[in-house]
Amino acid sequence: MRDAESVTFAGGSLDRASQLRSDAAAVAALAAHPRAGVLALSRGRPLVTGEAETGLVWLPAGHPLFAEPAPVIFLGLEDGAPRFAREIPDWPTLEGDDYAFSDREGEIHPDLPGEFRFHELRSLMSRLGTADAGNAVAAKGILAWHQSHGFCARCGQPSEIADSGWKRICPSCGAQHFPRTDPVVIMLITHGNSLLLGRSSAWPPGMYSLLAGFMEPGESIEAAVRRETWEETGIHVGQVDYLASQPWPFPASLMLGCHGEALSAEIRRDPNELEDARWLTREEAMMAAAGHNPDVRPARRGSIARFLIERWLSDTLD
Repeated sequence: MRDAESVTFAGGSLDRASQLRSDAAAVAALAAHPRAGVLALSRGRPLVTGEAETGLVWLPAGHPLFAEPAPVIFLGLEDGAPRFAREIPDWPTLEGDDYAFSDREGEIHPDLPGEFRFHELRSLMSRLGTADAGNAVAAKGILAWHQSHGFCARCGQPSEIADSGWKRICPSCGAQHFPRTDPVVIMLITHGNSLLLGRSSAWPPGMYSLLAGFMEPGESIEAAVRRETWEETGIHVGQVDYLASQPWPFPASLMLGCHGEALSAEIRRDPNELEDARWLTREEAMMAAAGHNPDVRPARRGSIARFLIERWLSDTLD
């Protein structure tokens, strides 16, 4: 697709400067640079500010919010300014953490100005600029990896952070571990003038999206699209074409957007996978995208599902 890289989270303004990661002295000097900034995250939610929380907040490394020790990740350079990220500990008034489909206001920290908020990234993704969105997912993704990979996968002993946060080393057996990304196919399946949509029982009422599923070892993208569509809906898929990708750090996926042409139309839904699946004609999908279908809510704005559906509706998948 000609505009594939305009999908949310696919941008970013960082020079990742990977050649500096193993140079501890150089990274320490960057952290002391007067233009250095640290993006604070609380439970994976970045600190943002501005009208409708539309910009990331880069705090100085010596900010009181960072008084407690925690891993600090070197993200790279933004127009020459060093950028880092770290999690902060919970505070007494912090509310619950079920934010997956919440659009409520973000959390205010007692030691920060009231216009600063820790906000769930999924509810921000259509409001952040291209650079901020891409930088935020880089920070969230790498920090989430450290939180879930504190022990060596080979021997089970605690591992240690290396290369400014971009590697972990096991001091017991010497194994090296690198940040992982799990590939997920998400497919725009069409049959003539109709589009296939499905929904999970865990989603808000009426929310539908494109089918998606994790790739398996030894599987091509095309094979994964055909397998997942068949497993979830009993529909055979023929031609498959790659369209676009979207980093999706919830917690560590890369969404691979594809177009698949259905060879059959009868849906035999797997109830363990989907609560519902249905075909929508182009006209019905247009009504749903405009919010005029009471039974089908469109995929969240900013998601690659919404991106692909809108381009199918406007006949701009090329």
